[in-house]
Amino acid sequence: MNELPPDLPRLRTLETWLQLQLKNIRQAITSAERQEAEQQRGRQARPPAPDWLLERGLNPNNPPLYVHVGDCTMAGKRVRPVDRGTARRALIEGIPACGHCRPDNALGILD
Repeated sequence: MNELPPDLPRLRTLETWLQLQLKNIRQAITSAERQEAEQQRGRQARPPAPDWLLERGLNPNNPPLYVHVGDCTMAGKRVRPVDRGTARRALIEGIPACGHCRPDNALGILD
């Protein structure tokens, strides 16, 4: 604003408008702070990523398709977390290791 109006009614109108704007801004800040706090609580409550994954195909009766390291970005949607021993057994029994994350190397299983 370059210049304020000289008369009292318009100055009061501007004052009311600015108070409303300030109220809206404060509400937006409160909402953003609440959302940020919720996101932080969600990050803290998130369970840790599993160490090992078995990827299954469409038919759950078939053997797993691959063994993955827990944070592998190439793991599909049909995975289940497993412990180290289960991952080792799966590799020894012939379930292929993911070529991207190489769980066989991480588990110390050599071809």
